Amino acid sequence: MTIYLNALGMICPLGSTHESIRARLFAGDSGVRPDPQRTNAAGQALCLGAVAADARLPEGGHLPLRERSRNNLLALAALEQIRTQADAAIARFGAHRIGVVLGTSTSGIAEGEQAFRRQVTEGAFPPGFHYGQQELGSPAAAVAATLGTTGPAYVHSSACSSSGKAMASAARLINMGLCDAVICGGADSLCDFTVAGFSALESVSAQRCNPLSANRNGINIGEGAALFLMSREPSRVALSGWGESSDAHHISAPDPEGRGASLAIGQALQRAALEPGQIDYINLHGTATQQNDAMEARAIDALFGAGVALSSTKPFTGHALGAASAIEAGLCWLAMQDDNGDGLLPPHLWDGAADPLLPALDTVAVGRGLGRPPRHVLSNSFAFGGSNVALVFSRVED
Repeated sequence: MTIYLNALGMICPLGSTHESIRARLFAGDSGVRPDPQRTNAAGQALCLGAVAADARLPEGGHLPLRERSRNNLLALAALEQIRTQADAAIARFGAHRIGVVLGTSTSGIAEGEQAFRRQVTEGAFPPGFHYGQQELGSPAAAVAATLGTTGPAYVHSSACSSSGKAMASAARLINMGLCDAVICGGADSLCDFTVAGFSALESVSAQRCNPLSANRNGINIGEGAALFLMSREPSRVALSGWGESSDAHHISAPDPEGRGASLAIGQALQRAALEPGQIDYINLHGTATQQNDAMEARAIDALFGAGVALSSTKPFTGHALGAASAIEAGLCWLAMQDDNGDGLLPPHLWDGAADPLLPALDTVAVGRGLGRPPRHVLSNSFAFGGSNVALVFSRVED
């Protein structure tokens, strides 16, 4: 039976409403900006995808101290947008039949960083710190506590594939009959740990990231949250397919031939009962690192050729790590709604200097549309350790 994505709540560097996010996306207005507080070894301000400083986040005072973190408040900000639909599902199915499955990679690490600085300078942790804030399961616990649900609640943390795997896991809970509806997606927040870590790998760009370009030189770290209500209740967009694989090639580098990526994409297409030619648009993982872009371009070329429109949306949002899959799924979901009658596609922001060592692909220019909302969309996420996930979304016509 079909699994539907009934409602979306999202907060990211493009905004915190469907209207603002979609407007900026289709206009080519990036949310990635230089942050003078975070610099590289040369003293250059790094470009980051930060949620606007004046964005309204919930108070979170109802949560136990161990669940209070900015990361969880981002998740609750997304939850607020779908609270009506979530409460209706609880009323219909019962709190024990509602699951919460999220992805994250940072959880409350930022609170831990602040607390340890305080401990070093003042000899004690601040009273508002609890070690549990850093627990990776915290976001699911916070969402479940806020809703009052008692069904399965857990978190995937597999780096950049986390929230995509959470969505696939949520679909399995429904298919197995363990849940009637699941709040699924992901949340991640900026912290020094991830910025410094990727900088140490020489993978962070001081400029807006430049995927597929001959001049690409790394990622922009981002943050945000996207939560879906998933169920069998019919709605406009279905999660029609998903595929997962593991390269087991290297701790941080992908298999250069893209075999694991191709396997995940093939599984997703097979589960959706689609041929490659039926996909209208591909949302690339597109990190703008040398190895990822090369691997993904080869995999896409082998499976689809140059005949499918595609883009990386990370120049708009930065790479939100554990939340990236869900945020990019949200951008695809927005493009598939009725109010995108022109079928505008998420554009590919770059310098246009195609890497001659990569296959030629059909990147989307700002303003390009299909003349109708896309019917079938593929979204890829590839993580450290070769953890790959591919999701297929299909538009359901009346």
